[in-house]
Amino acid sequence: MPRSLVSEPEAPEDRRNRNASEQKGVAAHRSLVDELEAAISQRNIGSRADILRQITDLFVVGAEHFDSEQIKLFDDVMSRLVSEIEHSARVTFGETISTIANSPPRVTRTLALDDSIEVAGPVLRRSECLDDETLIAGAKTKGQDHLLAISQRKRLSEGVTDVLVERGDQNVVISTAKNAGARFSEFGYSKLVTRSENDSELALLVWTRPEIPREYLLTLFETASETVRLNFETADRNRAELVREMIKQAADKIQTDLREHSSFASALAYVERLHKSGELNEAQVCRFAELRKFDETAAALSLLADLPVGAIERALVHDTGDQILVITKSIGFSWKSTKAILLLSGAKSSDYLDSFNKLKPETAKSAIQFYRLRERATKAKPK
Repeated sequence: MPRSLVSEPEAPEDRRNRNASEQKGVAAHRSLVDELEAAISQRNIGSRADILRQITDLFVVGAEHFDSEQIKLFDDVMSRLVSEIEHSARVTFGETISTIANSPPRVTRTLALDDSIEVAGPVLRRSECLDDETLIAGAKTKGQDHLLAISQRKRLSEGVTDVLVERGDQNVVISTAKNAGARFSEFGYSKLVTRSENDSELALLVWTRPEIPREYLLTLFETASETVRLNFETADRNRAELVREMIKQAADKIQTDLREHSSFASALAYVERLHKSGELNEAQVCRFAELRKFDETAAALSLLADLPVGAIERALVHDTGDQILVITKSIGFSWKSTKAILLLSGAKSSDYLDSFNKLKPETAKSAIQFYRLRERATKAKPK
């Protein structure tokens, strides 16, 4: 048998040293347990705070090397002590826990959901151990200071931002919109745009977020332009028509710039290829709308109705769906396709079924011809 596989007999002195070391470790462990139990059983809150500090120091030293079972033991011990210490000690403990990458999860959650923002704040802002369930629970049940702390985390998931933008006050929503690590759902973007209507600071923050889908930018601008128009018309009634024309020109320019600096170019190229090959039909446009492909739907309707893309986009982002009815009716679309496009625009389709059925194709085609003439006349005006 090779020598490397043969176990060397342990020398008596080595055995004695090993046994002594093990006994010393066991004695130290028993000493710590005894001290812990004594501290917990005492009514002296100061003593409990002191032992918690010692245990926390011990955890910090070995945090990187503890396995899940060891962390659970610390978690149990800390959880028993944290509810029995005074406020100032919990504040200090929370500050420490917030900086530990693998802090015990149960006690971290307890601190994060503490009613005191002095205790919960550092944990909510910095702790990497908080899961979305805890953050959402805090965002749904705690005060605005807690929500503000959550909004300042390095990363925020869609589930968390949904609650922040719906329940948070102005400071919370602005802080969330500023957060480069925040991610938003369609509900979140829609809520941000809605809350931007009367908040110019928030509107600018939402506008400058690089990842926001273009349809929400168009809706944001459309809403903002209404506010600007109202303010300007109130200030000078004699220039109301001029103000409306300036706003429309600005909207057209913004829409053009957005198309040039977004994914619209590739969407348009794809739709144009379908059009040239004869594959761009009602079924394809309906599919685009059902899949919420805003750019493809706008480009397709533009080609089929022979209207500028800007006019189609304005129809898709208006609060009313009347213009959409005119467009789809003029090109012979069914209610199914029209309904899908209305839903894409955010309109309540059930409100428009009767109007769609009553609208005659000839009337719709005449209206579309008027739209074409108006768009051409606007473009022909000297700048």
